[in-house]
Amino acid sequence: MPDSDHESKVRLRRTKSVTRAEEIQRMDYMLRKSQPDKPCHRPRDSLFSWSSGFDNFTGFINWGFLLLGLGGVRLLLENFIKYGIRVDPREWFLFLSGKQGGGEEYPSLLLIFYSVVPVTLCLLIEKGLSLDIITHGPGIIFHVINLLVMVLMPMVLIHVKDSGFSLIGAMYVCMLYAVLFLKLWSYVQVNMWCRLSMKDPSTPRMRRQSLSYDNLQSSAGDLNDENDDIYHDTNNVKITLVQYPDNLHMGDLFYYILAPTLCYELNFPRTERIRKRFLMKRIFEVFVGFQVVMSLCQQWMIPSVKNSLIPFSNMDVAKAAERLLKLAIPNHLMWLCFFYLFFHSYLNLMGELLHFADRNFYGDWWNSNNIDTFWRTWNLGVHRWAVRHLYIPIVEMGYGKRTASVTVFFISAFFHEYLVSVPLKTFKIWAFMGMMGQIPLSFISKHVERRFGARWGNIVVWSSLIIGQPLCIMVYYHDYVVTHFGETLLEDHSIV
Repeated sequence: MPDSDHESKVRLRRTKSVTRAEEIQRMDYMLRKSQPDKPCHRPRDSLFSWSSGFDNFTGFINWGFLLLGLGGVRLLLENFIKYGIRVDPREWFLFLSGKQGGGEEYPSLLLIFYSVVPVTLCLLIEKGLSLDIITHGPGIIFHVINLLVMVLMPMVLIHVKDSGFSLIGAMYVCMLYAVLFLKLWSYVQVNMWCRLSMKDPSTPRMRRQSLSYDNLQSSAGDLNDENDDIYHDTNNVKITLVQYPDNLHMGDLFYYILAPTLCYELNFPRTERIRKRFLMKRIFEVFVGFQVVMSLCQQWMIPSVKNSLIPFSNMDVAKAAERLLKLAIPNHLMWLCFFYLFFHSYLNLMGELLHFADRNFYGDWWNSNNIDTFWRTWNLGVHRWAVRHLYIPIVEMGYGKRTASVTVFFISAFFHEYLVSVPLKTFKIWAFMGMMGQIPLSFISKHVERRFGARWGNIVVWSSLIIGQPLCIMVYYHDYVVTHFGETLLEDHSIV
Protein backbone atom coordinates (compact mmCIF):
# COMPACT_ATOMS: atom_id res chain seq x y z
CA MET A 1 0.00 0.00 0.00
CA PRO A 2 2.71 2.54 0.80
CA ASP A 3 4.39 1.80 -2.55
CA SER A 4 1.14 2.32 -4.44
CA ASP A 5 0.49 5.57 -2.58
CA HIS A 6 3.98 6.74 -3.45
CA GLU A 7 3.47 5.87 -7.17
CA SER A 8 0.13 7.73 -7.28
CA LYS A 9 1.76 10.77 -5.68
CA VAL A 10 4.57 10.64 -8.24
CA ARG A 11 2.08 10.45 -11.12
CA LEU A 12 0.05 13.31 -9.65
CA ARG A 13 3.18 15.38 -9.19
CA ARG A 14 4.26 14.71 -12.82
CA THR A 15 0.80 15.57 -14.08
CA LYS A 16 0.80 18.77 -12.15
CA SER A 17 4.28 19.61 -13.39
CA VAL A 18 3.29 19.12 -17.03
CA THR A 19 0.13 21.16 -16.59
CA ARG A 20 2.11 23.84 -14.78
CA ALA A 21 4.66 23.97 -17.61
CA GLU A 22 1.96 24.39 -20.23
CA GLU A 23 0.35 27.11 -18.17
CA ILE A 24 3.68 28.91 -17.84
CA GLN A 25 4.25 28.69 -21.62
CA ARG A 26 0.76 30.00 -22.34
CA MET A 27 1.17 32.90 -19.94
CA ASP A 28 4.58 33.68 -21.44
CA TYR A 29 3.11 33.67 -24.95
CA MET A 30 0.19 35.89 -23.95
CA LEU A 31 2.59 38.28 -22.20
CA ARG A 32 4.89 38.50 -25.24
CA LYS A 33 1.92 38.91 -27.58
CA SER A 34 0.83 42.00 -25.67
CA GLN A 35 4.17 43.69 -26.45
CA PRO A 36 4.41 46.24 -29.26
CA ASP A 37 6.99 44.19 -31.28
CA LYS A 38 4.18 41.91 -32.65
CA PRO A 39 5.80 38.53 -31.87
CA CYS A 40 5.03 35.58 -34.22
CA HIS A 41 6.97 32.76 -32.58
CA ARG A 42 5.74 30.16 -30.14
CA PRO A 43 6.98 26.68 -29.02
CA ARG A 44 6.33 24.31 -31.97
CA ASP A 45 7.85 21.05 -33.30
CA SER A 46 8.96 20.45 -36.88
CA LEU A 47 6.39 18.65 -39.02
CA PHE A 48 8.61 15.59 -39.50
CA SER A 49 8.96 15.16 -35.73
CA TRP A 50 6.93 12.34 -34.23
CA SER A 51 5.62 14.67 -31.54
CA SER A 52 4.13 17.10 -34.07
CA GLY A 53 1.12 14.86 -34.79
CA PHE A 54 1.31 15.67 -38.52
CA ASP A 55 0.24 12.76 -40.78
CA ASN A 56 -0.95 14.27 -44.08
CA PHE A 57 1.60 13.28 -46.76
CA THR A 58 -0.78 13.38 -49.74
CA GLY A 59 1.50 15.74 -51.62
CA PHE A 60 4.43 13.32 -51.33
CA ILE A 61 2.21 10.49 -52.62
CA ASN A 62 1.23 12.63 -55.62
CA TRP A 63 4.90 13.49 -56.14
CA GLY A 64 5.81 9.79 -56.08
CA PHE A 65 3.16 8.90 -58.65
CA LEU A 66 4.20 11.81 -60.87
CA LEU A 67 7.87 10.82 -60.63
CA LEU A 68 7.06 7.21 -61.47
CA GLY A 69 4.90 8.38 -64.37
CA LEU A 70 7.70 10.56 -65.77
CA GLY A 71 10.16 7.70 -65.38
CA GLY A 72 7.79 5.39 -67.25
CA VAL A 73 7.36 7.93 -70.06
CA ARG A 74 11.14 8.28 -70.33
CA LEU A 75 11.56 4.51 -70.58
CA LEU A 76 8.79 4.38 -73.18
CA LEU A 77 10.47 7.07 -75.28
CA GLU A 78 13.81 5.28 -74.96
CA ASN A 79 12.15 2.09 -76.15
CA PHE A 80 10.62 3.83 -79.20
CA ILE A 81 13.94 5.50 -80.08
CA LYS A 82 15.88 2.21 -79.87
CA TYR A 83 13.45 -0.21 -81.46
CA GLY A 84 10.88 1.88 -83.34
CA ILE A 85 7.24 0.83 -83.44
CA ARG A 86 7.17 -2.94 -82.96
CA VAL A 87 3.43 -3.35 -82.35
CA ASP A 88 1.87 -5.44 -85.15
CA PRO A 89 -1.79 -6.40 -84.57
CA ARG A 90 -1.65 -8.77 -87.55
CA GLU A 91 0.52 -11.14 -85.51
CA TRP A 92 -2.05 -11.26 -82.69
CA PHE A 93 -4.04 -13.80 -84.69
CA LEU A 94 -1.44 -16.32 -83.52
CA PHE A 95 -2.88 -15.98 -80.04
CA LEU A 96 -6.09 -17.66 -81.17
CA SER A 97 -5.07 -19.84 -84.10
CA GLY A 98 -1.64 -21.03 -82.98
CA LYS A 99 -0.58 -21.09 -86.63
CA GLN A 100 3.13 -20.89 -87.33
CA GLY A 101 4.94 -20.74 -90.64
CA GLY A 102 3.30 -21.04 -94.02
CA GLY A 103 1.41 -24.26 -93.39
CA GLU A 104 -2.33 -24.67 -93.59
CA GLU A 105 -2.71 -26.48 -90.26
CA TYR A 106 -4.10 -24.96 -87.11
CA PRO A 107 -3.06 -27.48 -84.44
CA SER A 108 -4.02 -25.25 -81.53
CA LEU A 109 -7.58 -24.91 -82.78
CA LEU A 110 -7.75 -28.66 -83.37
CA LEU A 111 -6.72 -29.34 -79.78
CA ILE A 112 -9.28 -26.85 -78.56
CA PHE A 113 -12.02 -28.67 -80.47
CA TYR A 114 -10.73 -32.02 -79.19
CA SER A 115 -11.18 -30.85 -75.59
CA VAL A 116 -14.88 -31.67 -75.95
CA VAL A 117 -13.99 -35.39 -76.07
CA PRO A 118 -12.67 -35.83 -72.48
CA VAL A 119 -15.53 -33.67 -71.18
CA THR A 120 -18.09 -35.91 -72.88
CA LEU A 121 -16.32 -39.07 -71.66
CA CYS A 122 -16.43 -37.74 -68.12
CA LEU A 123 -20.20 -37.23 -68.38
CA LEU A 124 -20.73 -40.71 -69.84
CA ILE A 125 -18.74 -42.32 -67.02
CA GLU A 126 -20.81 -40.42 -64.46
CA LYS A 127 -24.03 -41.54 -66.13
CA GLY A 128 -22.84 -45.13 -65.98
CA LEU A 129 -22.00 -44.76 -62.29
CA SER A 130 -25.39 -43.22 -61.47
CA LEU A 131 -27.23 -46.09 -63.23
CA ASP A 132 -24.99 -48.75 -61.60
CA ILE A 133 -23.80 -49.84 -65.05
CA ILE A 134 -20.28 -49.10 -63.82
CA THR A 135 -19.26 -49.88 -60.25
CA HIS A 136 -17.43 -47.37 -58.08
CA GLY A 137 -13.91 -48.84 -58.35
CA PRO A 138 -13.70 -49.19 -62.16
CA GLY A 139 -15.50 -45.86 -62.56
CA ILE A 140 -12.82 -44.02 -60.57
CA ILE A 141 -10.12 -45.79 -62.63
CA PHE A 142 -11.84 -44.68 -65.87
CA HIS A 143 -11.96 -41.09 -64.57
CA VAL A 144 -8.28 -41.13 -63.62
CA ILE A 145 -7.27 -42.48 -67.05
CA ASN A 146 -9.46 -39.91 -68.80
CA LEU A 147 -7.98 -37.00 -66.81
CA LEU A 148 -4.38 -38.19 -67.23
CA VAL A 149 -4.77 -38.68 -70.99
CA MET A 150 -6.36 -35.26 -71.25
CA VAL A 151 -3.58 -33.43 -69.42
CA LEU A 152 -0.85 -35.39 -71.28
CA MET A 153 -2.37 -34.86 -74.74
CA PRO A 154 -0.95 -31.33 -75.30
CA MET A 155 2.40 -32.39 -73.85
CA VAL A 156 2.80 -35.25 -76.33
CA LEU A 157 1.47 -33.49 -79.45
CA ILE A 158 3.37 -30.23 -78.90
CA HIS A 159 6.59 -32.16 -78.28
CA VAL A 160 6.17 -34.55 -81.23
CA LYS A 161 4.97 -32.02 -83.79
CA ASP A 162 7.98 -29.87 -84.64
CA SER A 163 6.12 -27.23 -86.66
CA GLY A 164 2.67 -25.72 -86.61
CA PHE A 165 2.43 -24.71 -82.96
CA SER A 166 3.24 -21.12 -82.14
CA LEU A 167 4.43 -20.35 -78.64
CA ILE A 168 1.34 -18.35 -77.70
CA GLY A 169 -0.99 -20.92 -79.28
CA ALA A 170 0.65 -23.74 -77.33
CA MET A 171 0.41 -21.77 -74.09
CA TYR A 172 -3.29 -21.12 -74.71
CA VAL A 173 -3.92 -24.84 -75.28
CA CYS A 174 -2.03 -25.85 -72.13
CA MET A 175 -3.95 -23.30 -70.09
CA LEU A 176 -7.27 -24.63 -71.43
CA TYR A 177 -6.42 -28.26 -70.67
CA ALA A 178 -5.11 -27.39 -67.19
CA VAL A 179 -8.36 -25.56 -66.37
CA LEU A 180 -10.42 -28.47 -67.74
CA PHE A 181 -8.43 -30.89 -65.58
CA LEU A 182 -9.25 -28.91 -62.43
CA LYS A 183 -12.90 -28.47 -63.41
CA LEU A 184 -13.45 -32.15 -64.22
CA TRP A 185 -11.67 -33.17 -61.01
CA SER A 186 -14.18 -31.08 -59.08
CA TYR A 187 -17.09 -32.43 -61.18
CA VAL A 188 -16.10 -36.05 -60.50
CA GLN A 189 -15.50 -35.49 -56.79
CA VAL A 190 -18.75 -33.61 -56.17
CA ASN A 191 -20.80 -36.24 -57.99
CA MET A 192 -19.02 -38.91 -55.96
CA TRP A 193 -20.01 -37.10 -52.74
CA CYS A 194 -23.62 -36.98 -53.89
CA ARG A 195 -23.60 -40.64 -54.97
CA LEU A 196 -22.13 -41.83 -51.67
CA SER A 197 -24.57 -39.73 -49.66
CA MET A 198 -27.50 -41.37 -51.49
CA LYS A 199 -26.18 -44.80 -50.56
CA ASP A 200 -25.78 -43.76 -46.93
CA PRO A 201 -28.93 -44.91 -45.09
CA SER A 202 -28.64 -42.05 -42.63
CA THR A 203 -28.97 -39.50 -45.45
CA PRO A 204 -32.53 -38.89 -46.72
CA ARG A 205 -32.96 -39.29 -50.47
CA MET A 206 -34.26 -36.16 -52.13
CA ARG A 207 -35.15 -35.63 -55.73
CA ARG A 208 -36.01 -32.31 -57.35
CA GLN A 209 -37.73 -29.96 -54.87
CA SER A 210 -40.00 -27.04 -55.69
CA LEU A 211 -40.98 -24.76 -52.82
CA SER A 212 -43.50 -21.95 -53.02
CA TYR A 213 -43.21 -18.74 -51.04
CA ASP A 214 -45.77 -19.94 -48.49
CA ASN A 215 -43.75 -22.88 -47.23
CA LEU A 216 -40.37 -21.25 -47.80
CA GLN A 217 -40.08 -20.16 -44.19
CA SER A 218 -40.69 -23.65 -42.83
CA SER A 219 -38.07 -25.14 -45.15
CA ALA A 220 -35.46 -22.42 -44.74
CA GLY A 221 -33.39 -24.57 -42.43
CA ASP A 222 -33.04 -27.27 -45.08
CA LEU A 223 -31.96 -24.99 -47.92
CA ASN A 224 -28.72 -23.26 -48.61
CA ASP A 225 -29.41 -19.77 -49.91
CA GLU A 226 -26.21 -19.72 -51.93
CA ASN A 227 -27.36 -22.72 -54.00
CA ASP A 228 -30.88 -21.52 -54.78
CA ASP A 229 -32.11 -21.09 -58.34
CA ILE A 230 -34.61 -18.24 -57.99
CA TYR A 231 -37.10 -17.24 -60.65
CA HIS A 232 -40.17 -15.01 -60.53
CA ASP A 233 -43.76 -15.97 -61.17
CA THR A 234 -46.83 -13.73 -61.38
CA ASN A 235 -48.27 -15.00 -58.09
CA ASN A 236 -45.39 -16.37 -56.03
CA VAL A 237 -41.67 -17.01 -55.89
CA LYS A 238 -40.40 -20.54 -56.29
CA ILE A 239 -37.07 -22.11 -55.46
CA THR A 240 -35.94 -25.16 -57.39
CA LEU A 241 -33.03 -27.30 -56.22
CA VAL A 242 -31.53 -29.80 -58.63
CA GLN A 243 -30.62 -33.09 -56.93
CA TYR A 244 -28.29 -35.86 -58.04
CA PRO A 245 -28.49 -37.52 -60.59
CA ASP A 246 -30.77 -34.96 -62.33
CA ASN A 247 -27.70 -32.81 -62.90
CA LEU A 248 -26.02 -35.36 -65.18
CA HIS A 249 -26.80 -33.87 -68.57
CA MET A 250 -24.83 -32.00 -71.23
CA GLY A 251 -26.36 -28.58 -70.54
CA ASP A 252 -25.43 -28.61 -66.85
CA LEU A 253 -21.87 -29.78 -67.51
CA PHE A 254 -21.14 -27.27 -70.27
CA TYR A 255 -22.62 -24.43 -68.20
CA TYR A 256 -20.11 -25.37 -65.50
CA ILE A 257 -17.28 -25.57 -68.05
CA LEU A 258 -18.03 -22.02 -69.20
CA ALA A 259 -18.78 -20.62 -65.73
CA PRO A 260 -16.04 -18.53 -64.06
CA THR A 261 -15.34 -21.07 -61.32
CA LEU A 262 -13.31 -24.23 -60.76
CA CYS A 263 -15.61 -25.66 -58.07
CA TYR A 264 -18.67 -27.59 -59.25
CA GLU A 265 -22.05 -27.33 -57.54
CA LEU A 266 -25.40 -28.78 -58.48
CA ASN A 267 -27.08 -25.42 -57.83
CA PHE A 268 -25.00 -22.33 -58.54
CA PRO A 269 -26.16 -18.93 -57.26
CA ARG A 270 -27.81 -17.13 -60.19
CA THR A 271 -28.66 -13.54 -61.02
CA GLU A 272 -32.09 -12.60 -62.41
CA ARG A 273 -31.01 -10.43 -65.32
CA ILE A 274 -28.06 -9.19 -67.36
CA ARG A 275 -27.01 -5.63 -66.60
CA LYS A 276 -26.41 -4.17 -70.06
CA ARG A 277 -24.34 -1.19 -68.94
CA PHE A 278 -22.14 -3.39 -66.73
CA LEU A 279 -21.75 -5.88 -69.59
CA MET A 280 -20.73 -3.20 -72.10
CA LYS A 281 -18.09 -1.86 -69.69
CA ARG A 282 -16.57 -5.31 -69.27
CA ILE A 283 -16.57 -5.93 -73.04
CA PHE A 284 -14.80 -2.61 -73.58
CA GLU A 285 -12.25 -3.42 -70.87
CA VAL A 286 -11.54 -6.86 -72.34
CA PHE A 287 -11.04 -5.39 -75.82
CA VAL A 288 -8.80 -2.52 -74.69
CA GLY A 289 -6.98 -4.62 -72.09
CA PHE A 290 -6.07 -7.26 -74.67
CA GLN A 291 -4.58 -4.58 -76.95
CA VAL A 292 -2.60 -3.10 -74.07
CA VAL A 293 -1.17 -6.45 -72.92
CA MET A 294 -0.17 -7.53 -76.42
CA SER A 295 1.32 -4.11 -77.20
CA LEU A 296 3.37 -4.11 -73.99
CA CYS A 297 4.62 -7.59 -74.81
CA GLN A 298 5.66 -6.75 -78.37
CA GLN A 299 7.02 -3.27 -77.76
CA TRP A 300 8.66 -3.61 -74.36
CA MET A 301 8.91 -7.18 -73.07
CA ILE A 302 10.37 -9.01 -76.09
CA PRO A 303 13.31 -6.59 -76.67
CA SER A 304 14.18 -6.59 -72.97
CA VAL A 305 14.11 -10.39 -72.81
CA LYS A 306 16.27 -10.75 -75.92
CA ASN A 307 18.82 -8.27 -74.62
CA SER A 308 19.20 -10.24 -71.39
CA LEU A 309 20.47 -13.35 -73.20
CA ILE A 310 24.20 -12.61 -73.48
CA PRO A 311 24.76 -11.15 -69.97
CA PHE A 312 22.87 -14.05 -68.45
CA SER A 313 24.80 -16.62 -70.51
CA ASN A 314 28.16 -15.08 -69.60
CA MET A 315 27.14 -14.85 -65.92
CA ASP A 316 27.97 -11.14 -65.97
CA VAL A 317 26.36 -10.33 -62.64
CA ALA A 318 26.32 -6.54 -63.01
CA LYS A 319 24.88 -6.50 -66.54
CA ALA A 320 22.49 -9.36 -65.80
CA ALA A 321 21.20 -7.48 -62.74
CA GLU A 322 20.75 -4.34 -64.85
CA ARG A 323 18.79 -6.31 -67.48
CA LEU A 324 16.74 -7.96 -64.75
CA LEU A 325 15.73 -4.62 -63.26
CA LYS A 326 15.02 -3.23 -66.72
CA LEU A 327 12.78 -6.19 -67.49
CA ALA A 328 11.05 -5.99 -64.10
CA ILE A 329 9.15 -2.79 -64.91
CA PRO A 330 7.44 -3.85 -68.18
CA ASN A 331 6.89 -7.37 -66.87
CA HIS A 332 5.23 -6.15 -63.69
CA LEU A 333 3.14 -3.61 -65.57
CA MET A 334 1.96 -6.29 -68.00
CA TRP A 335 1.23 -8.67 -65.10
CA LEU A 336 -0.93 -6.05 -63.38
CA CYS A 337 -2.78 -5.32 -66.63
CA PHE A 338 -3.32 -9.03 -67.21
CA PHE A 339 -4.61 -9.46 -63.65
CA TYR A 340 -7.26 -6.77 -64.15
CA LEU A 341 -8.06 -7.99 -67.66
CA PHE A 342 -8.63 -11.60 -66.63
CA PHE A 343 -9.74 -11.64 -63.00
CA HIS A 344 -11.98 -8.58 -63.15
CA SER A 345 -12.99 -7.82 -66.73
CA TYR A 346 -13.14 -11.26 -68.38
CA LEU A 347 -14.47 -13.28 -65.43
CA ASN A 348 -17.12 -10.65 -64.68
CA LEU A 349 -18.05 -10.66 -68.37
CA MET A 350 -18.56 -14.42 -68.36
CA GLY A 351 -20.39 -14.25 -65.04
CA GLU A 352 -22.78 -11.63 -66.35
CA LEU A 353 -23.52 -13.55 -69.54
CA LEU A 354 -24.13 -16.79 -67.62
CA HIS A 355 -26.09 -15.18 -64.75
CA PHE A 356 -23.38 -16.46 -62.37
CA ALA A 357 -23.87 -14.57 -59.11
CA ASP A 358 -20.61 -15.29 -57.22
CA ARG A 359 -18.20 -12.61 -58.47
CA ASN A 360 -15.67 -12.86 -55.65
CA PHE A 361 -12.73 -13.72 -57.90
CA TYR A 362 -9.93 -12.01 -55.92
CA GLY A 363 -9.23 -10.38 -52.58
CA ASP A 364 -7.06 -7.44 -51.56
CA TRP A 365 -3.83 -9.30 -52.28
CA TRP A 366 -1.95 -6.01 -52.65
CA ASN A 367 -2.24 -5.56 -48.86
CA SER A 368 -0.84 -9.03 -48.08
CA ASN A 369 1.63 -8.98 -45.20
CA ASN A 370 3.04 -12.44 -45.97
CA ILE A 371 3.21 -14.92 -48.83
CA ASP A 372 0.48 -17.16 -47.39
CA THR A 373 -2.02 -14.31 -47.40
CA PHE A 374 -1.08 -13.44 -50.98
CA TRP A 375 -1.72 -16.96 -52.28
CA ARG A 376 -5.02 -17.09 -50.41
CA THR A 377 -6.32 -13.82 -51.87
CA TRP A 378 -4.95 -13.14 -55.34
CA ASN A 379 -6.71 -16.06 -57.10
CA LEU A 380 -9.72 -17.09 -55.03
CA GLY A 381 -10.94 -19.55 -57.68
CA VAL A 382 -7.82 -21.70 -57.41
CA HIS A 383 -7.67 -21.19 -53.63
CA ARG A 384 -11.24 -22.46 -53.16
CA TRP A 385 -10.52 -25.45 -55.40
CA ALA A 386 -7.33 -26.31 -53.50
CA VAL A 387 -9.00 -26.06 -50.08
CA ARG A 388 -12.16 -27.92 -51.11
CA HIS A 389 -10.68 -30.70 -53.23
CA LEU A 390 -7.16 -31.14 -51.86
CA TYR A 391 -6.52 -29.63 -48.44
CA ILE A 392 -9.68 -30.69 -46.60
CA PRO A 393 -9.83 -34.23 -48.10
CA ILE A 394 -6.18 -34.83 -47.20
CA VAL A 395 -6.74 -33.63 -43.63
CA GLU A 396 -9.87 -35.80 -43.36
CA MET A 397 -7.78 -38.80 -44.42
CA GLY A 398 -5.75 -38.35 -41.26
CA TYR A 399 -2.73 -36.43 -42.55
CA GLY A 400 -1.44 -33.27 -40.93
CA LYS A 401 -2.13 -29.72 -42.09
CA ARG A 402 1.50 -29.23 -43.10
CA THR A 403 1.36 -32.32 -45.33
CA ALA A 404 -1.83 -31.00 -46.91
CA SER A 405 -0.24 -27.59 -47.52
CA VAL A 406 2.87 -29.12 -49.12
CA THR A 407 0.64 -31.27 -51.36
CA VAL A 408 -1.28 -28.19 -52.48
CA PHE A 409 1.95 -26.38 -53.35
CA PHE A 410 3.24 -29.50 -55.14
CA ILE A 411 0.17 -29.72 -57.40
CA SER A 412 0.35 -25.97 -58.04
CA ALA A 413 4.08 -26.25 -58.85
CA PHE A 414 3.39 -29.07 -61.31
CA PHE A 415 0.84 -27.03 -63.24
CA HIS A 416 3.05 -23.92 -63.24
CA GLU A 417 5.82 -26.02 -64.77
CA TYR A 418 3.32 -27.62 -67.16
CA LEU A 419 2.16 -24.21 -68.42
CA VAL A 420 5.72 -23.07 -69.12
CA SER A 421 7.82 -26.10 -70.11
CA VAL A 422 5.32 -27.74 -72.48
CA PRO A 423 4.80 -24.70 -74.78
CA LEU A 424 8.54 -23.95 -74.76
CA LYS A 425 9.46 -27.63 -75.30
CA THR A 426 12.12 -26.99 -72.66
CA PHE A 427 11.58 -29.40 -69.82
CA LYS A 428 13.28 -27.73 -66.88
CA ILE A 429 12.14 -27.37 -63.29
CA TRP A 430 12.60 -23.65 -62.69
CA ALA A 431 8.87 -22.84 -62.36
CA PHE A 432 8.39 -25.94 -60.22
CA MET A 433 11.24 -24.95 -57.93
CA GLY A 434 9.96 -21.38 -57.82
CA MET A 435 6.56 -22.51 -56.56
CA MET A 436 8.04 -24.96 -54.04
CA GLY A 437 10.32 -22.13 -52.94
CA GLN A 438 7.21 -20.28 -51.81
CA ILE A 439 7.12 -22.56 -48.76
CA PRO A 440 10.38 -21.31 -47.18
CA LEU A 441 9.61 -17.81 -48.47
CA SER A 442 6.35 -18.00 -46.55
CA PHE A 443 8.24 -18.63 -43.30
CA ILE A 444 10.63 -15.76 -44.10
CA SER A 445 7.81 -13.31 -44.82
CA LYS A 446 5.99 -14.29 -41.62
CA HIS A 447 9.20 -13.82 -39.62
CA VAL A 448 9.72 -10.38 -41.16
CA GLU A 449 6.10 -9.47 -40.40
CA ARG A 450 6.45 -10.50 -36.75
CA ARG A 451 9.91 -8.98 -36.31
CA PHE A 452 9.61 -5.70 -38.23
CA GLY A 453 5.88 -5.17 -38.71
CA ALA A 454 3.20 -5.62 -41.35
CA ARG A 455 4.63 -2.96 -43.69
CA TRP A 456 7.93 -4.82 -44.11
CA GLY A 457 6.08 -8.08 -44.64
CA ASN A 458 4.15 -6.42 -47.45
CA ILE A 459 7.42 -5.16 -48.94
CA VAL A 460 8.75 -8.74 -49.00
CA VAL A 461 5.61 -9.84 -50.90
CA TRP A 462 5.92 -7.05 -53.47
CA SER A 463 9.66 -7.68 -53.88
CA SER A 464 9.09 -11.36 -54.64
CA LEU A 465 6.51 -10.42 -57.28
CA ILE A 466 8.56 -7.70 -58.95
CA ILE A 467 11.90 -9.56 -59.04
CA GLY A 468 10.89 -13.25 -59.14
CA GLN A 469 8.84 -13.18 -62.34
CA PRO A 470 11.39 -11.48 -64.66
CA LEU A 471 14.15 -13.73 -63.26
CA CYS A 472 12.10 -16.79 -64.21
CA ILE A 473 11.48 -15.35 -67.69
CA MET A 474 15.18 -14.72 -68.27
CA VAL A 475 16.11 -18.25 -67.16
CA TYR A 476 13.56 -19.91 -69.42
CA TYR A 477 14.42 -17.72 -72.40
CA HIS A 478 18.09 -18.62 -72.05
CA ASP A 479 17.29 -22.34 -71.85
CA TYR A 480 14.84 -22.04 -74.77
CA VAL A 481 17.46 -20.44 -77.04
CA VAL A 482 20.16 -22.93 -76.08
CA THR A 483 17.82 -25.92 -76.51
CA HIS A 484 16.31 -24.96 -79.87
CA PHE A 485 18.98 -22.85 -81.57
CA GLY A 486 22.27 -24.03 -80.07
CA GLU A 487 25.21 -22.33 -78.46
CA THR A 488 26.28 -20.71 -81.74
CA LEU A 489 23.37 -18.27 -81.57
CA LEU A 490 24.73 -16.94 -78.28
CA GLU A 491 28.00 -16.03 -79.99
CA ASP A 492 26.30 -14.24 -82.88
CA HIS A 493 23.60 -12.56 -80.79
CA SER A 494 24.17 -8.82 -80.52
CA ILE A 495 22.84 -6.64 -77.76
CA VAL A 496 21.00 -3.49 -78.78
